[in-house]
Amino acid sequence: MTAKQPGSKGRSTRGITLVDVARLAGVAPMTVSRYLNAPDAVREETRLKIQQAIVQTGYVQNRLASSLASNRSRLVAVVLPMVTNPLFSDTFQAINERLMQAGYQVLLGVSGYQSEQEQHLLDVILSRRPDGIILTGTLHTQASRARLRAAAVPVVETWDLTDDPIDMLVGFSHERVGSEVAQRLLRLGYRRFALLAVDDPRGLRRAQSLLDALTQAGIGDVQQQIFAGLPTLEQGRRGLAALLENDWPTLQTPPLMMVCTSDTLAHGVLTEAAARGLPVPERLGVMGFGDMNFASHTFPALSTVRIDGAQLGACAADMLLRRLQQSEQVAEIVDIGFSLIERQSTRAVF
Repeated sequence: MTAKQPGSKGRSTRGITLVDVARLAGVAPMTVSRYLNAPDAVREETRLKIQQAIVQTGYVQNRLASSLASNRSRLVAVVLPMVTNPLFSDTFQAINERLMQAGYQVLLGVSGYQSEQEQHLLDVILSRRPDGIILTGTLHTQASRARLRAAAVPVVETWDLTDDPIDMLVGFSHERVGSEVAQRLLRLGYRRFALLAVDDPRGLRRAQSLLDALTQAGIGDVQQQIFAGLPTLEQGRRGLAALLENDWPTLQTPPLMMVCTSDTLAHGVLTEAAARGLPVPERLGVMGFGDMNFASHTFPALSTVRIDGAQLGACAADMLLRRLQQSEQVAEIVDIGFSLIERQSTRAVF
């Protein structure tokens, strides 16, 4: 039985090859290969011919064969703790755009803030021989750190700072966030505080830094609500409800400042306060983290900490691409910083 020609009806007894595409497009196989690996290196007229031939034949590039020949998989793995948080989705979008422009495909894994889950993901990822890996945070299991260093794969850690990165790092100091939030709220005149958090390790570090700064200022009576799992609006509502049920105290003057480790939690606090007729910021101040896309549209608008997730993602992708394009190993650590955003959920108290 003979094989069907490219573009003919019926199912072929063999897969469509790069040679078939080249024949239909009227170009050399090397030109098709160049187009697949570096489209901008091919003239536009020729690109269009090749694109039409690929569509007509249904050709799918054998990336496994290409990676074996070039020792490059053209694959980069990105591990995020969650995808529903707009901050992380902005970061991933920026990474994906940068890497796709450079001819790389992105594999996404979700760890759920669990180091053990991240370890399982990395076992699978490393078996795929990626050209690079971008991780969220610096808190990994010892096994993960050992495997990543042994694999000699370029790694960029993000959303944190440490003196001992696995390889490259772009992020900000969570300890500085907690300390500077405390100092800013103290300057506004707040002297009564409550804390609402989930058990995200980075958020807890911000919370501890805030508590340490408040203790140094002579404020130690800070009621805390810590929830398990990912932050939700429901948790924010429950956190404020529990505070009120405990009568801590009755939210009379001076006002209470409730610091939340996530804008999502803070949004829940604002919702519960509105449902109970509790005026914000007259009796209750609310501070979030993240400056998510809804933060400036809550009522009242939410004071928060802004992190530029898109800038962080672009920086991480550029770091990785520079490493992949250079033979020497240059360690990079970039602090992108953060901004404190004051809106109507906080005010000066005098």
